[in-house]
Amino acid sequence: MIDALSVRLYYLVAFVLIGIGTYMMIDKGNLVKKVIGMNVFQSGIFLFFIVIAYVSGASPPLLTAPGPYVSPLPHVLILTAIVVGVSLTAVALGLIVRIYGEYSTLDTEIIREVSDDE
Repeated sequence: MIDALSVRLYYLVAFVLIGIGTYMMIDKGNLVKKVIGMNVFQSGIFLFFIVIAYVSGASPPLLTAPGPYVSPLPHVLILTAIVVGVSLTAVALGLIVRIYGEYSTLDTEIIREVSDDE
């Protein structure tokens, strides 16, 4: 009973993180806040995939362990996604530094106005 409730709580936390990240990416005008929102969104997705991979009473996929086994594939995919997410964050922050050097602001509305004037 407790395991079922804790798994549902993890689903709820994952969807809350996805919602907060989506809200931050859509609502905020600051580019750094948009990148932070993207990272929160990614964390929610990572948690969601890990919760989906949960198997109650399963053991690691070792030949000496009794079945049922947990599939290692979702965990490997999440590790790869974490590396991609860190790389994406680094590139986004590098672009933000370049944009700030060009426009002297991080507000998307001001950047849009200045680029329309040019």
